[in-house]
Amino acid sequence: MTLHLDVNKPQLSPDEISALREMRTRCARRILLSTTLAASGHPGGSLSALDMLLVTYGLIKHKPEDPRFAGRDRVVVSMGHISPGVYSTLAEYGYFTEDDFLSGFRRTGSGFPGHVEYIAPGVEWDTGNLGQGISAAVGMALAFKMKHLDNRVFCLTGDGEHQKGQVAEAIRFARKYQLDNLTVLVDRNHLQICGDTEEIMPQSIRALYSALGWQVRYLADGHDVNAIFKALAEAYRNRSGLPTVIVARTVMGKGVSFMENLAKYHGSPLKQEQLEQALNELGVVNDFAEWQKKRQEPVRTDTIMASLSLYPRINQGSPIVYEADKKTDNRSAFGNALQSLAEANNSDAANPRIVGVSCDLEGSVKMGGFRKHSPKAYIEAGIQEHHAAGMSGALSREDLVTFFSTFGAFAVSEVYNQNRLSDFNHTNLKVVATHVGLDVGEDGPTHQCIDYLGLMKNYFRFSVFMPADPNQTDRIIRHIAMTPGNHFVGMGRSITPVITDEQGKVFYGADYLFTPGRADWLRRGTDLTIVSYGAMVPAVIQAWDLLRQEGVSAGVLNMASLLPLDEESLAEAALLGPLLTVEDHHVASGLGASAAVALMDRGIGAKMKRLGVSHYASSGKPAELYAEQGLDPKSIAAAAKSLLK
Repeated sequence: MTLHLDVNKPQLSPDEISALREMRTRCARRILLSTTLAASGHPGGSLSALDMLLVTYGLIKHKPEDPRFAGRDRVVVSMGHISPGVYSTLAEYGYFTEDDFLSGFRRTGSGFPGHVEYIAPGVEWDTGNLGQGISAAVGMALAFKMKHLDNRVFCLTGDGEHQKGQVAEAIRFARKYQLDNLTVLVDRNHLQICGDTEEIMPQSIRALYSALGWQVRYLADGHDVNAIFKALAEAYRNRSGLPTVIVARTVMGKGVSFMENLAKYHGSPLKQEQLEQALNELGVVNDFAEWQKKRQEPVRTDTIMASLSLYPRINQGSPIVYEADKKTDNRSAFGNALQSLAEANNSDAANPRIVGVSCDLEGSVKMGGFRKHSPKAYIEAGIQEHHAAGMSGALSREDLVTFFSTFGAFAVSEVYNQNRLSDFNHTNLKVVATHVGLDVGEDGPTHQCIDYLGLMKNYFRFSVFMPADPNQTDRIIRHIAMTPGNHFVGMGRSITPVITDEQGKVFYGADYLFTPGRADWLRRGTDLTIVSYGAMVPAVIQAWDLLRQEGVSAGVLNMASLLPLDEESLAEAALLGPLLTVEDHHVASGLGASAAVALMDRGIGAKMKRLGVSHYASSGKPAELYAEQGLDPKSIAAAAKSLLK
């Protein structure tokens, strides 16, 4: 059925309360059937949150027949394991049929996975890893504020997941940016997988939100639909500048006597004989056998939603050319390119298209020019990288080109899971990491990010680009701004020479166009090829010169595009002679490993040697650290000559 609750009414009518009671019974039946049919799932929390779900979907702006209606409000379910409750509610409101859900739940290839995913109509964000949803909801709410839209965002959370530190990061951020269009609902049933939340990890949820400046509402009975409605309606009308949290005291397994207040049913479905008893209590027919038979039919996929394709049209601006004698670094080139993009696309200061997010490192990542030009588009997240990464991913799916920039150790290693969730959610995130590799130097091994490519290779929807000089940096930054999808761009800290050809002319000049999956032959040779990228390219060119003086003809292949990889050029190089890969990265998981696998898959047997970071470095000057790891020009030249023996 369709239920429309008027947020301007003081309370629900008796008919609305009666309708919600009937809806609850139907949804509770689906929750119990679906989990027993699948022999897995989470019925207990689904039942405790069900009343909040039903009222929330009753009052938001939405069109079940058009799930991605542009003017819709958003509901993010952070505790994604309550998918039986979410799917039951969405079926009740007409997003799909009961048959779709019950016949497909948790079956391979269906549109109804065990944790909520936005392939299901009405689901906004893939969740499952607890503690992530508020950050995603914050990103959506912030986007609406930046675009001056009156859409509201609701985030349903569990009490156990508030033990995660990222939750507090998101709460602080929402208060700072006055997201009064955001409401968080907490299913406070005091139970998690292993028992009572107060025994596992004591916390005061209301005090947390209150201390961080939110409006706090407490519902002593989280199953009183009229009380839920009044709290939600008040939050919907909120224009105070403060976000709202509604903490509702609920009962795990609500409505089934033998399930209530037992942690066991957090993630345990009922046995068939228990299902019979539970459905009797609900006063509904037990048609388990009929559904069990229906689930023997082929899985249907007709409800599955395609990935979002919304992306703004971007003007790349005028590329900047750095002359051969220019002394600068890639991160400054990034900052200049970002400012240039802002000048070309953020002319309407109130409605920016390019957004920048950083974490207390504006000066180090060179976002100062961007912030000066587009102060309302610069988002300072503080030292809260987990939230910043998660929030940036959600922000990037709201028709805003979103750059998230911080040091490599924080942009990759620390937020691996947050970027992974962005990958799941088909976001359009631009992660630009400065201070990558041993080039960080004196900051020492905790800051020397040497695993960026190894980690990024585990994603399926991220490209990885490592520019060799300021000119290539400029073109890559403009490319990712104009291109939908997730992109990672990494660079070191030091001043980087402008790459030139053998005649001293700027290699990446005004006519250069960056193309993903295409490497550049900086030098041609007939004896062997040195393949490198990023901070190592200048040292490789110096090694090339040393080899040339000794009569060795070496080629230099700049592999700035690491994902996707230019396998054709690698194959060409392998046919010419031995290959030497050189990189400021863990030697076991970087370019050398990728190149070896690519050649093996093509059946090409190449003589090859990999140079890279073989152990944690110390604190010191980059040149000294490179020499210690055998990555200085002399060592590179020596390794090349050893390949020719």
